Amino acid sequence: MPAAGARGAQASWPAPDASQRLASPLTPWDRRRLDLHAALTTAGIAPRPGDLAAIDALSVLDDTTHAVLTRWITAGR
Repeated sequence: MPAAGARGAQASWPAPDASQRLASPLTPWDRRRLDLHAALTTAGIAPRPGDLAAIDALSVLDDTTHAVLTRWITAGR
């Protein structure tokens, strides 16, 4: 790592250890849930009490329905 007083130098971070990664990828439900959170956050919509249960319920829907829902949320950007 560069000296603390070095000008213009950037910190050098070690590469991630591949052996510490999760063994399995995200499930479709997890991916849709995270996508919904991202779409809502991008649209400036903060979750309210009870919204997490609704997001969980919507995440069960198929990918086509999820794509339409995400499009609706992000259409006003």
